[in-house]
Amino acid sequence: MKMKVWMALPVMASALMLGAGPMSAAQDSTAKQDVKDAGKDTKDAAKKTGHAVAKGTKTAASKTKEGTEKAADKTKEGTEKAYDKTKSGTKTAAVKTKDATKTGAEKTKEGTEKAYDKTKSGTKTAAEKTKEGTEKAADKTKAGTKKVVHGAAKGTAKTADKVEDKTAPN
Repeated sequence: MKMKVWMALPVMASALMLGAGPMSAAQDSTAKQDVKDAGKDTKDAAKKTGHAVAKGTKTAASKTKEGTEKAADKTKEGTEKAYDKTKSGTKTAAVKTKDATKTGAEKTKEGTEKAYDKTKSGTKTAAEKTKEGTEKAADKTKAGTKKVVHGAAKGTAKTADKVEDKTAPN
């Protein structure tokens, strides 16, 4: 019987190998296919993710560009409005300054003319009053001088009469 067991062993081993061989190959093929499928699925998912990221990035870049352009346009528009308002305000201020300067000059001219007229009138009045005062003083001086001269002449005549009376033979 020992020999029968030894003979059966190689037969059994080869049966196992033959039976296990195709079974093992089938299992190998399925595992390999699963790995291949998993790799392909991963590759496809990575591609889809890459495309989605690229699309999102392009959209974000586009939206950022649009927003930046819109902001630049609004800034430009605001700057132009501010420039126009400043320009308009400057013109208005210049006109008002010009008008105020004109008005000030006219009022200064009027004031100067009034002052000139009053000075002229005052000078005329002062000259007339000085003339009148001088004439009055001259008249009074003349009258006073006449009085003095007449008084002195009268006094001299009186004195002469007195001297004559004293020297005259009585």
